[in-house]
Parts: sequence; structure tokens; C-alpha cells
Amino acid sequence: MATLSSLPVLSSRLGRESSEPTAALDADAEYQVFERFRELVAGKTALLISHRFSTVRMADQIVVLEDGRVLEVGTHIELVERGGRYAELFEMQAGRYR
Repeated sequence: MATLSSLPVLSSRLGRESSEPTAALDADAEYQVFERFRELVAGKTALLISHRFSTVRMADQIVVLEDGRVLEVGTHIELVERGGRYAELFEMQAGRYR
């Protein structure tokens, strides 16, 4: 496995994940938490599991899992451009903010 500053895993089975750790925070507090996270993992490998695309986008590499298998791997931009499952889930979530 390559050494990355962050390596989130996004599962397309969103209903099975536990609650997002920052779910109860307002936008400013969540931003501060993830800025601190970035500081703590700088130059290190970190695994971040999230269903929030605002969180996932900060990763160097994203791994999308479905039914326990790796479905897609890439950066946010690469995965959106491919138009696969990640792009589908991203558009569903982003559509709520448009």
C-alpha cells in the first residue's frame, strides 16, 4: 500500500456505517476538527472512514467499497470524472446543497 497523508474509505452501503463523528457539530466546529486532523496526520498515513463528501474530498486517495469489495480507487476529481458509483453518490449528496 502506498504511503498517503490520508486514505478514506467510502462504502456505498451507507446505511451500515456508524454515525459520522462530527454529525453534531456546526459547520465552523467541523472545519476546525478537520483542520486539526490534517495537522496531526501531516506526513503520516491515516485511514478515514466517512460518508460525508466534504470530508472525503480532502483525501489523497479514496477507496470505494461495495459488498466488501473494492469498487473504485482514485482522487475525488478522478472518481467524479469516471462517472461510477462514487460520482453517483457524490451527486446525490451535492444535489441537496444546490
